[in-house]
Order: sequence, then C-alpha cells, then structure tokens
Amino acid sequence: MCGIIGVLGQAQAAPLLLDGLKRLEYRGYDSAGIATLHDGAIERRRTEGKLERLVDIIDSDMPEGTSGIGHTRWATHGMPTTDNAHPHANAKVAVVHNGIIENFQELRDELRACGHVFETETDTEVVVHLLSQALDDGQTPQQATQTMLGRVEGAFALGILFADQPDLLIAARLGSPLAIGYGDGEMFLGSDAMALAPLTRQICYLEEGDWAEITRSGAVVYDKTGQVAARDVRETALTGAAIGKGNHRHFMHKEIHEQPTVIGDTLHSFFNPLERRIVLPELAIDLAAINRLSIVACGTSYYAGLVARYWFERFAKLPVDLDIASEYRYRDAPQTPGTVGLFISQSGETADTLAALRHAKDQGQQTLSLVNVPESTMDRESSAVLRTLAGPEIGVASTKAFTTQLATLACLAIACGRARGVVSTKDEDRLSNALLEVPALAAEVLNHDERIREIGDAIQHVRDVLYIGRGTSYAIALEGALKLKEISYIHAEAYAAGELKHGPIALIDDGVPVIVIAPSDALFDKTASNIEEVAARGGRVILMSDEKGAARFDGRVSESIALPAVDPLVAPILYALPVQLLAYHVAVFKGTDVDQPRNLAKSVTVE
Repeated sequence: MCGIIGVLGQAQAAPLLLDGLKRLEYRGYDSAGIATLHDGAIERRRTEGKLERLVDIIDSDMPEGTSGIGHTRWATHGMPTTDNAHPHANAKVAVVHNGIIENFQELRDELRACGHVFETETDTEVVVHLLSQALDDGQTPQQATQTMLGRVEGAFALGILFADQPDLLIAARLGSPLAIGYGDGEMFLGSDAMALAPLTRQICYLEEGDWAEITRSGAVVYDKTGQVAARDVRETALTGAAIGKGNHRHFMHKEIHEQPTVIGDTLHSFFNPLERRIVLPELAIDLAAINRLSIVACGTSYYAGLVARYWFERFAKLPVDLDIASEYRYRDAPQTPGTVGLFISQSGETADTLAALRHAKDQGQQTLSLVNVPESTMDRESSAVLRTLAGPEIGVASTKAFTTQLATLACLAIACGRARGVVSTKDEDRLSNALLEVPALAAEVLNHDERIREIGDAIQHVRDVLYIGRGTSYAIALEGALKLKEISYIHAEAYAAGELKHGPIALIDDGVPVIVIAPSDALFDKTASNIEEVAARGGRVILMSDEKGAARFDGRVSESIALPAVDPLVAPILYALPVQLLAYHVAVFKGTDVDQPRNLAKSVTVE
C-alpha cells in the first residue's frame, strides 16, 4: 500500500514523479500528490481519487523545479480527501509517508499546546510539525530529522524536502521498505525498485532504522544509532520497460492469460532436464533435517500455504502448522527443534508476514521465504529464499503470483519428500512429469474464457455465492470466494464441502449459486453427495470438474466447466484459473474497478 517517489534531478521533476507514481499504482491507493521545490518555495498538487485526476491538474498547472517528492496514499488515519492527501507540507518542509505513526495523537496534542495548527486528519502531519519545530529551534535539516525520528513510534518510510535546500532529500525507514536510486548527477527515492526502474538500475535498500542524507552527488546512510553505515549499491534485475495491458482490457485479464508462460518459467527454474527431476537452488537449510514446517502467510498466499499443507503432509510426510500471519505472533506457539518457518508473500514486504518472520528468527527458527519480488525485505532477511518467476503483477487481486507460488511449493514438497526418503524414484518421476504438463494444460483451461464469461453474465446480479470443495479443492474454493469478493463486491463464502450440512445448507435456495470445485479424485464421490444435497433443495450448482465429473451430473447442474483430467497434485493449480476468470468477468459486468478495487492495496505494508 502507498507509494513513494523522490527526485533530485536535472530535468523538471513533475513528469518524472508522475511516471514513478503510475508504476506504483498496482500497490493500491485512494489519493495522490506531488511537491516540488522552486525558488525556495514548496509547490504542491494533490487530489483524491485516481492518478488521472492528478495528471489533469498538473497538465493545466505544472509545478516547476528539479527536486520533488510524490505519493499515492491508501487511507489509514483520515478519509481519502484532497486535504489528507500527501505530500503534507508547510512553508518549510514537505513530507511523504508510508506506514503508521502510532503515537501521533500524543504528539499532536503536545504540538497543539505549543501553538501548532493542524490542517488534516492524518497521523503524518505530526512529522511536518516536529520537523518545523526543530528548524525553528535552530537545528539543521539533518539534526531536525534525527530529533523527529527520536520522537515518532510505529512503522514508516519517509521522504522529506526542505524549502531552502533544493539539493537535499532526506529518507528514513522503519518497518516499511524504501530504496535509493543512483543516477549520473542525480538521485532518486522509491518505495520499491519498480518505481525507479526507468530512472536507474543502481539501487541501495535502506535497512531497519536507517535514515539517509541524499544529495545530487550521492547518499550518506546512517543506522539507527546515528552512525554512518555502509549499504551495498546493487544492480536491480528490473528494467524500465513499460508494463502494458497488451490487447487485454485489464491487467488482471492479461495476468490470468500469462499463467501458462510464468508457471512454465517457474517450473523450469527448478527442473533439471538431464536428470528429469526437481532440483532446488542451494539452500542454507537442510531439507532432510526438517521435522516440522510452520507455514505463515496472508490472504491469497495463505491459501497457497493451505494447498501446500496437503502436499507436504502427503508427499513429504512432514507435519505442518499453518497460520495467518497477523495471528502467528500472538498465538505464541512453542518452537520445537527442527521446525522451519516457511513465509509466503508475493511482494516480500507484507507487514504481518514480515513481522512473523522476524518473530520466528528471534525464536531461533530457520526461515525460508517464498517471494515474487527479488531484493524485497523478506528476500534479504530470510535464512533461505525461493523465488517465483511471475514477473510484475499489477492487478491488486493476485492471479499469476498465486499459481506460481503453488508451482514452487509443489516442487519444494517433492524435494522435501526426496530428502526425507519418503518419495520413491517412480513417484518422483510421475509427480515431476505431472508438473511439467501444467503450462500446456493451463493454456487449454484458458480456452474456456468465453464460456466462463457467459456464466459470469448469468450470476452478476446475485447477492451471495457459496463455494465448496474438499482437500486441496477447499483451498481453491476459499481463493475463488476471496477473488469474487475482492473485485465484484458480491458477498461470497467458501466451505469445506463436508461442512455444508453443518449450517451453510440453510442458505441454499435458487438465488444462491453454489460453485463446486470437484476434480475426479479420491474425494469426488464425497463431494458428489454434497452436490446432490444442494440440487435436492433447488440450489443452483455451477460445477468445475473434468469431463468424467461433468458427465456424471450432466443435466442435473445449472452450469459446468469440464477441465482436463490431471494428477491430483496439479489439480489446484489448474482449477485456480477458472475461479479467477469467473470473478474477473462478474466484476467486468458489474462495472467495478477490476485492477484497483475499492479499499484494497496490492502490498499491505502496515499492520
């Protein structure tokens, strides 16, 4: 959530700031703004709503100056209004902020008592006033920054401009990511490398508690003790290539259709073609020595972990705990020797998951992270890392990141089973070959796009939808319900199919579609009995199965989608695609903002 861009450049800053903010739109936001320095004065342009509104404002009234900061805000404290939009500023200082200042009310009361007048409802404004107070007391910008950092509590990434310092940009981070970009006679600041990719590939990531004094000639980084700290400047793998929708109406639709390619890229990164087996990169963790796995994640990544729990327990005979990241630390579970924490996050910056990872490290646990963004905080702080190769995912509702997570977790489960001596060579060959077939099968599944669009049209006006499944299909049912809620705003719930008669069946009538995820596996007959229960009560069943399963209920369900018959290992990867497409098409028919649904952010970087 929220995005930061900063420029100390040679050209006019405003166009560069806007371009950076456009590249950060995927993070989610509800207001945006920029500030530049010109002739010793701070010029601001801000607006609520989408970035296009800010572009229109700037096109008609371009702020001048080669130094500037920009921000896309996702509201926490204060409504998403123009007044609450960042940058916050007065005549002396301008500030952009990601995160939450937890003690803002205490500081606000103190500053008001000293005569400061507040103009917004946000927590961020206290930073402006703390800095101004320190400047009034005769401190330099650098000293004022240190004074302010000593007062604020919480999580933050900050970009700060001072009105009389056109060649200075201050950055600070605690619990929220921030990167410095190095150019030729110019410097940049961004909340991630994506924003900086068109400007530079030379990136320095600030560490916890760091603050930096950035000038056009470079940056001096200070650690949390105030000492000068050496931070590596590395070349990022990201490039400035434009990220477009191609021939697709929305990024989400494009990313759904990229899945055959990115799943293939991910799988081939773990497959040795000469040995015809899964080979993971060198990990600083001995897979054979793991006696328990603790999987921690949020949202869609949590559902990937739920699928993986079945795989690890079935194929690797490895006991698994599964926690929602925001609950993990507070459960205070005892850590047993030999337990490894597996932390899953698309962005590698998810605040709750990152906090859980740090908690596990503090408990002496080895940590393995699965991320899609190289060089992210989780990537850098883990004992070992596995990366998906989904590429940049712009749509807020995760699609290709989810299926590449599943592909990677399947490879890890097989590798663990082999390391533990519980997967035979014959089974490993079968499972590996099943995985390698997934990209082609995924392309086949996507051929149902138009048929799923028709089903979406038929259910676009309903108020409630139920999803059911068993085993790994239960996890896909949960993910399907989440997708529909996220982007169409239809109330949807998912249940393990066996739980249907323990309460949810009371909701069944002809106005509540029941979407059934049921490949023809060992659990199909059990799920079939639940389909019969729904049909007997006049329920509207939409069945996602293979040809065998669909044929069994031909004429007795409202709609069915027949997917390829596959090994149970890979079924959840393929069945994720039609539930994504269904949510997408329903949202399009309802006219919602598919790529940037209301109230949601791509990367949740505050608790």
